Amino acid sequence: MLLTITTTHAPATDLGFLLMKHPERVLERPLPFGKSLVFYPEAKAERTTAALLVEVDPVALSRAPAGGEAGTLEPYVNDRPYASGSFLAVALRDAFGTAMTGQSRDRPDLAATPLPLILELPCVAARGQPDLPARLFEPLGYEVEVTPLPLDPQFPEWGERPYVQLTLRGTVRVAEALRHLYVLLPVLDGKKHYFISDDEVEKLLRHGQGWLEAHPDRDLITARYLRFRGLVTQARARLTVPDEPGTAEPGLAEPPESGELPPPPRLHDERLDAVARLLEQSGARRVLDLGCGEGKLLRRLLKVGQFRELVGVDLSARSLEIAADKLHLQERPELRERVKLLHGSLAYPDSRLKGFDAAALVEVIEHLEPHRLATLTQNVLGFARPGTLVVTTPNREYNATFEEPRTLRHADHRFEWTRAEFQTWAQAAAEGYGYTVAFHDLGEVHPEYGPITQLALFSLAQA
Repeated sequence: MLLTITTTHAPATDLGFLLMKHPERVLERPLPFGKSLVFYPEAKAERTTAALLVEVDPVALSRAPAGGEAGTLEPYVNDRPYASGSFLAVALRDAFGTAMTGQSRDRPDLAATPLPLILELPCVAARGQPDLPARLFEPLGYEVEVTPLPLDPQFPEWGERPYVQLTLRGTVRVAEALRHLYVLLPVLDGKKHYFISDDEVEKLLRHGQGWLEAHPDRDLITARYLRFRGLVTQARARLTVPDEPGTAEPGLAEPPESGELPPPPRLHDERLDAVARLLEQSGARRVLDLGCGEGKLLRRLLKVGQFRELVGVDLSARSLEIAADKLHLQERPELRERVKLLHGSLAYPDSRLKGFDAAALVEVIEHLEPHRLATLTQNVLGFARPGTLVVTTPNREYNATFEEPRTLRHADHRFEWTRAEFQTWAQAAAEGYGYTVAFHDLGEVHPEYGPITQLALFSLAQA
């Protein structure tokens, strides 16, 4: 990852005093996941550029201790270990921590002065709506230039990847620019590479002081930075500027417990109730909830005596902790034989998932990078082979009915399918692995665009 900071302030070489890094030296700093280099590609009185280059070491990444910014959350099973915005933000604070305080020993007056700056990131993760970078940075006074990056320049027809070239131009204090980047780079990505704990609230409020309170999309920023409902609630309670109607993006103001951005509450309950009903009708006794989040489906299934063994699987250790708490597994030891929570990834075959009567993938597949879907299909239908599989996912066509139509319904979705696309995938998967498949509509059904949520019910064909 690369970040350059350029100024034309006269003399431009004063940038070195504000960043506390000498233009004639190269500074190398070790990081738990690799190393960073700070250097100056150009240092002239008319124009000076400082560069921060971050190199990730995969071996160091997997060996880093868990917890806090020092380590990844799941070093061996995480199929998205390179949260580039999060890595760059950590390296930014490590390299320019003193500059972020807004103090300069040699140029105190200059540190308090807005300077003409150009911030360039040749490649940065921007997962969400195309206007997300502008929504985040333009209210802070930047001119925003975004260039989407293709999956492969030689094959533009393959489409774009969730990375962009981002250029920000504005007249701001250097310390403010660094704090903006520190908070908003992980928000752009929507993920972090480390465990999100209570001290993240303090971090957000400290570095967001003076600009986050009045930002028109502060709810969106808070939700994507903290992800978990309890932490988001803490942060909002301490932000002093009252909410203004209409400033938050629909559906993004209140993230549910799993960290996913919420659909309408009634739809969410209707979807889970429908899945629970189909699992009960299948006659299953042993059920997998794949991508169980905080256990909302498991709590419904636990009320049905038919289900004798319930297993939830999720990549997020934090979500599993919350699920265990809400299922009261500590207070009710008699449930521990009936309910189990497993930390794992569907990107890998897992022998613990074999032999179950039924499984559910509720609003999971759209969170995967499209090229990983074949692996998940193989691992679930080809390797685990439950007798019944229930899959739900948004219907992209229905998005046209929203007051503000969007290509993707939620910022964390990697893709969404039309009805035809979903049925094509499901029928091919069923034929490839010996299943039959039926389709159901969930929620409101539009006469032209179909249901808000679509469901596929896979049944293992009898030999």
